[in-house]
Amino acid sequence: MHDALQVRVPTGIASLDPVLEGGVPPGSAVLLLGEPGAGNVEFVQTSLIRLSRLKRDGVADEHLLLPECISYVTFTRMQEDILKEIALSFNPALYDRLGKEIVFHDLSELYFDASIVPPDWYGEGSVIERLQKKQRKENGDVLAELARAIDQCPRNSLIILDSLTDIAPPLNEGRRWHAFIAFLRGLQRAAKRRNTTIYLLLTSGILDRRRELEIADCVDATILFRWEESGAQRRQRVMYFEKFRGVMPRLEARNLVKFAVSISATEGFEVQNIRMVV
Repeated sequence: MHDALQVRVPTGIASLDPVLEGGVPPGSAVLLLGEPGAGNVEFVQTSLIRLSRLKRDGVADEHLLLPECISYVTFTRMQEDILKEIALSFNPALYDRLGKEIVFHDLSELYFDASIVPPDWYGEGSVIERLQKKQRKENGDVLAELARAIDQCPRNSLIILDSLTDIAPPLNEGRRWHAFIAFLRGLQRAAKRRNTTIYLLLTSGILDRRRELEIADCVDATILFRWEESGAQRRQRVMYFEKFRGVMPRLEARNLVKFAVSISATEGFEVQNIRMVV
């Protein structure tokens, strides 16, 4: 049991994994809550790049567990758009490579079917084919389709949900919100049973703070990405560990809860000086 408790799923971010004693515990649901441009998206992108490389090269450490499958669930964006953004940001050669190494689940048709957006803007196939797909999904919803997509992922996977910002605001009331929170709690339970790590992206400030806290209460870890003013210098990206079940006490014992962050085309997302939250 002791050895099993030492197993970690690496984030792939070389400057962060040693702080986390190798990475995150398997089966963790991790909320990446960030101000626009503050780094939560780049955190995910860098993790995808580095983990794909580690899966190709392999790791020798018996306490490091690489995901069997990396799955990317998108609610509004196209696979090509996501891959192009990563390639433009870091390395053009990544476009084809990541396209083969990551399994994409595109739920955008279901998402947009419930909106006033014209089908020609997001749908594929003929008019008849789009109508048939819409009829097949008319009794479903985004959360139900999301559950089906997650069920397709094998055990010991890494799943990225991009992004809760797309689906949470319309559910921000009454029974729909309670159903959403129940879904997140079930998702955390499923992560444990399947030994699967899940990253949930959410833009801060879209929902009120109480709603953000409700979401944070449903996950194992909440990592906050924000901008801080640094005197006469330019704004600085900062990353906080707001909570991390099973990990936070050791981080706090070493004052490892706040990091300055940099993002570059060559290294991607990196943590720099380590500071204690005051």
